[in-house]
Amino acid sequence: MYIKLEDLEVYKLAMEIAEEIWGVVNKWDAFEKYSLGNQITRSADSMGLNLAEGYGRFHYKENKNFCFYARGSAFETKTALTKAYNRKLITEETYNALIVKMERFLYILNQYIKSIGTTK
Repeated sequence: MYIKLEDLEVYKLAMEIAEEIWGVVNKWDAFEKYSLGNQITRSADSMGLNLAEGYGRFHYKENKNFCFYARGSAFETKTALTKAYNRKLITEETYNALIVKMERFLYILNQYIKSIGTTK
């Protein structure tokens, strides 16, 4: 059975997180937007982009490798969120909500990685 990329929960969540972060950063002042904002949007975007690239390779070893890149980008994004919170660029409520989503993403991603290359 073929599953489309857009149907994968991990991909949908990566896209949701990236759009939410984009919306938050887009409201920042110029300095914050072009320093930490640039970094956090790139790392958040990279989560979904790496999942898509790996999925499109059609070989499980390459797919796993790009999932590892997505996982690295997720940790980078979490660190940037912490920096944004510490610098009072986001509220505690926004920080906590995004961290919960990031933890969920990492859990689902790790489950997805474990499933790649196995037969059912």
